[in-house]
Amino acid sequence: MQSTKERLTRDLQHDASKSGQAWMFIGRLRALHEKEEKREGQQTRLRFFLIVFFLSFAYYIIPGYIFPSISSLSFLCWIWIRSVTAQQIGSGLQGLGIGSFGLDWSVVAGFLGSPLAVPFFAIANFFAGFLIFLYIVLPIFYWSNAYDAKKFPLFTSTTFDHTTQKFNTTRILNQKTFDINLAAFDHIVSVVFALIYGLSFGTLTATVSHVALFDGKFIWGMWKKSTKAEDVHTRLMKKNYKEVPHWWFLTVLFLSFVLALYACEGFGKQLQLPWWGLLLACAVAFTFTLPIGVIQATTNQQMGLNVIAELIIGYLYPGKPLANLVATMVSATVCFGTTWWLLSSVDNICVQEKLPIGSPWTCPGDQVFYNASIIWGIIGPGRMFTSKGVYSGMNWFFLIGFLAPVPVWFFARKFPEKKWIKQIHVPLIFSAASAMPRAKAVNYWSWVIVGVVFNYYIFRRYKGWWARHNYILSAGLDAGTAIMGVLIYFALQNNNISFPDWWGSENTDHCPLAHCPTEKGIVVKDCPVF
Repeated sequence: MQSTKERLTRDLQHDASKSGQAWMFIGRLRALHEKEEKREGQQTRLRFFLIVFFLSFAYYIIPGYIFPSISSLSFLCWIWIRSVTAQQIGSGLQGLGIGSFGLDWSVVAGFLGSPLAVPFFAIANFFAGFLIFLYIVLPIFYWSNAYDAKKFPLFTSTTFDHTTQKFNTTRILNQKTFDINLAAFDHIVSVVFALIYGLSFGTLTATVSHVALFDGKFIWGMWKKSTKAEDVHTRLMKKNYKEVPHWWFLTVLFLSFVLALYACEGFGKQLQLPWWGLLLACAVAFTFTLPIGVIQATTNQQMGLNVIAELIIGYLYPGKPLANLVATMVSATVCFGTTWWLLSSVDNICVQEKLPIGSPWTCPGDQVFYNASIIWGIIGPGRMFTSKGVYSGMNWFFLIGFLAPVPVWFFARKFPEKKWIKQIHVPLIFSAASAMPRAKAVNYWSWVIVGVVFNYYIFRRYKGWWARHNYILSAGLDAGTAIMGVLIYFALQNNNISFPDWWGSENTDHCPLAHCPTEKGIVVKDCPVF
């Protein structure tokens, strides 16, 4: 009789002969769990991890402290130092990033995750979506001046008013009730921000239709099988592991729901989320868990539900921003100590215009979520994405996303011998820009280059090395970079110990004109007037 381990290994190896994704699964499983004996002339996995960790740890002192500019090298800006258009095209941080790249693992994995854990077909689809959005769609919208795009920076997450100044939230928000003052409302986002929301709409509908077309029959068949008989893996798991009683899960669900309902209706309803909002949130999660789970299981990329959730509640319950901020407030209590410490120790943290040039404390992620709370919570999508708003055209992405997988599915069925057609993954293409504008062009280019090298070239040419070391390499790079980053802050930055000023010590890509608008007559500090 074969052991459980032998049976699982045999089944996985059989699958691996058919699928690169299964090879990736085996590699991850072996890297983390397989016992090994030390062989002469061969590195153990632990030793390899430690070598990578210390090299990554030592190297990060360069981009993290000595030479921050190495994180984004934008050569076009160095050549055309007085051209706004050239710097918009070449800047890896504020533009299209053509010719830009970073020599810093935190640039590669900081916003998009480690590319070493993503199969090549997913990287290819992701890269295709990035190219289409950043080098076709966005330039067409910007240089055709759609939605007055030229009045604002090409690539920014900042919200503006009609005078092209940064949006002043306190001017339209009642300080006592946190309701909107419609008389003072005038709100515009940059075209890149608007397009990213449109693509988010398309991603959601594309996810549903893609999973229904490509995996619907399989899912339905597995569902029917699960109600009749158990597969071999389920039987083996039940034999070796005691099953957790279902009533445990139901109890946790019930208690969580009751507490959440009390939070909504209690506290004098100050949280601004009605009881039906909680039911709606549960319904959205229940509806999309399966299609999103299928895509994450096969691509290691997760389709977000944040935009559709904010869109629905913002439309049904506009002018109540706390309903879109409570989750952030609750999660912030876990990190309260760290947050308070940073706010009290770093002057002008997150206020980019008051920070010194090259400061790392610009908070790109927090800026995006803050502006999102304005769009969805304060303003509401009814004043943004309906006929009453400026960006009603973005709603077409719902239909485009829903229909886009259909031709791919049709041609995949018509030409089954052409395996590459089935590898076209429309939800991934649509979601490629979802990390923007927090993630910049330089992050995407660096991520894709590393991913292609390891998960295409090395995976095909040196599959044994890849299976043994790929995921350990990723973990070592992550750990070394993270620990050195923490050490730099505590030992140096927190004590105001700065590296001597020089050209490379600025945490920029030296493209100062990339943020400038190009509309005639617009006056912005340090920018030429067209």
